Amino acid sequence: MIREAADHGRAPSPINRDLSTLAFNRRVLALARDAQVPLLERLRFVCIVGSNLDEFFEIRVAGLKEQLRENVPAFGITLPEARALLGEIRGEVRALIADQYRVLNVELLPALAGRGVHLVRRADWTPAVQAWSAAYFRDQVRPLLTPIGLDPAHPFPQVANKSLNFVVELSGADAFGRKSGIAILRAPRVLPRVVAVPAAAGDETAAASARGVRHEFVLLSAIIHAHVGELFPGREVIGCSQFRVTRDADVWIDEEEVKNLRQALQGELRQRQFGRAVRLELVKGCPVQLAEFLLRHFELAEDDLYSCDGPVNIARLEALIDAVDTIEADPAVDAATELVFPPIHPGLPSRLAPSDDVITAMRTRDILLHHPYQSFGPVVEFIRKAATDPDVLAIKQTVYRTGVHSSLMEALIDAARQGKEVAVVVELMARFDEETNIDWAERLERAGAQVVYGVFGLKTHAKLSMITRRERDDAGRPVLVSYAHLGTGNYHPRTTRLYSDFGLLTTDRAICADVANVFLHITGLAKARRLGHMLLAPFTMQSRVIAMIRREARHAAEGMRCGIRAKMNALVDNGVIQALYAASRAGVPIDLVVRGACALRPGVPGWSETIRVRSIVGRFLEHHRVWRFENAGAASVWLSSADWMGRNLFKRIEVAFPVQDAELAARVVAEGLDVYLRDTEFAWELAADGSWTRVRPPTGRAAFSAQAELVTMLATPGTAGPAPLRSGVPASDDPHAPIPRARTQAGGPSADGRAASAPEIPRG
Repeated sequence: MIREAADHGRAPSPINRDLSTLAFNRRVLALARDAQVPLLERLRFVCIVGSNLDEFFEIRVAGLKEQLRENVPAFGITLPEARALLGEIRGEVRALIADQYRVLNVELLPALAGRGVHLVRRADWTPAVQAWSAAYFRDQVRPLLTPIGLDPAHPFPQVANKSLNFVVELSGADAFGRKSGIAILRAPRVLPRVVAVPAAAGDETAAASARGVRHEFVLLSAIIHAHVGELFPGREVIGCSQFRVTRDADVWIDEEEVKNLRQALQGELRQRQFGRAVRLELVKGCPVQLAEFLLRHFELAEDDLYSCDGPVNIARLEALIDAVDTIEADPAVDAATELVFPPIHPGLPSRLAPSDDVITAMRTRDILLHHPYQSFGPVVEFIRKAATDPDVLAIKQTVYRTGVHSSLMEALIDAARQGKEVAVVVELMARFDEETNIDWAERLERAGAQVVYGVFGLKTHAKLSMITRRERDDAGRPVLVSYAHLGTGNYHPRTTRLYSDFGLLTTDRAICADVANVFLHITGLAKARRLGHMLLAPFTMQSRVIAMIRREARHAAEGMRCGIRAKMNALVDNGVIQALYAASRAGVPIDLVVRGACALRPGVPGWSETIRVRSIVGRFLEHHRVWRFENAGAASVWLSSADWMGRNLFKRIEVAFPVQDAELAARVVAEGLDVYLRDTEFAWELAADGSWTRVRPPTGRAAFSAQAELVTMLATPGTAGPAPLRSGVPASDDPHAPIPRARTQAGGPSADGRAASAPEIPRG
């Protein structure tokens, strides 16, 4: 009766995407409190939450506030609901921030101090540290500071997005008799936010050693605050408070007005740092009158003010982790390896020995790479070899994110200079990587490559590379042969050591023909046509995914073998969710691993009783997209660049491709699905009410970590990484290099115009 009644009711309401994203950050912050995680790694998780919240406000909150300002809410939501959602977001963010600083101040900083890593607050400065900070301020900081006293001739200065600033309240009059009482002071971005106190800071070094302090640091903000009075001689500083403004950082281009996307985007990027303010962060204890003054200036409401019990730019504490890790990595120092994760040395798959030539090996069998546990080196070698091989005539590549320094991009430039046909699809609208991609596009064009920017209005998010080589068939006749790489992650050698992703190197004719057609769709003006094996968004992917889900429901109804297992970053597309509900009602067992936002409600009686949803948040960012459909015993296994989100399925160019080699398909399922469904260390399970609960191992059994298991299975043991492939890779961009000890990646919406020391965040 319960099921029958439920069957005639309405489908469960979706879990809100933004609130689900904040719940993901709750899971990240939980790792900062996990005693099993090394201390510096716990601090990194705190920083990652800070970076994630920055982008959340820059994009999601900014977009919501714009909808309310224009009285045009998003599809499916009313204006009152949008206002209520903004209120919920503000409340959850305030609670999250309070917990974030509580973890920092109460748990992590005292624990680190007990292990010899001391972030010294101003109240605890010894006379020796005070003397050193005064000299540092005089010699390194003061010459770069420009305080602006506000009056009609000195208007409020431009405050860049997320920059560190101070609002200073003064008494009396200045040298010209002006009685302006407020000044704004910007901290120079060129200075480090965390400064190491030299070991020779006065005669108290021995005392520091006696109390177990090996490394002492102070914040730049503390140094400026301690000496800010020196900038206003003859006047009394009544109050001085740090503040930071987060601005709308989305970029909008009018398709009807644009003649050259690159030029238009370059103009827009110059304005990004000064978009509309959406959040004001103030240090706790800031005088009310100063807070109200800043809110008025930035045209923000009181609800847009967020109090910080510590540095307002908390993500920049990443510099402390990197500084300690650099010191500890010095062989002359007694390394505190227990403060960080141990280094990992990526391995190579059994189908590819270190001495193998990648292209030659591909002729024999397809090669599957699982990053970061296996090296990205073969992919770099694939392009480098193609660039120097006289028989390779053409190279085609998509670029979404690749980094400021990339040996892979240098190889493409080298190939173009050698006269090869090089065509590169550079996605200029990859959020926060636009400037880097514009630079690469310009360099590629100067080298003679053909560069296009995808399809206006659709981000090119597919991860594809293909080379065409002149060879001879068995009869000695010249033929053109294609070799392709398809992946779930970006062509970014550094993030492949932080993100979990699969890559497939193949010479399969049907797959290579599909890849060629995808490039034809993007670069030319051909009409869309169905690919032979692959799925292509925005054309066929959503409908085919739904069709495969429905096929499992039919098999369940017919008593045949059925089941769905899938892993992705986010699940919010309503069409896919409704198909999953229908499959569950038909009795299909469904296991989903969703890292971030999930709008589906599992375990709802009569709707989703057979669906389980879990999330893995650990050392590495879970980034691959894997699907397995049981299909009555003839299982199909897919890898994809796309999440099950409307933006991926309808607003991006994405691909999904089947893994047809039985051995490699078994690897994908074992390494990309099964191991995560067994995790009892870093796994969380989603309940029907939208809450997440941490998975615990059964009583008496040790916790099982999927990521640790994959390290054991796939990485290279010992202290050295795998031998480089035949042509090698520059050391500065070596994809074989060990993953650093203190390098965590569990962020949410890189997101990399960011400060160099800020932690990276997950991006597509």
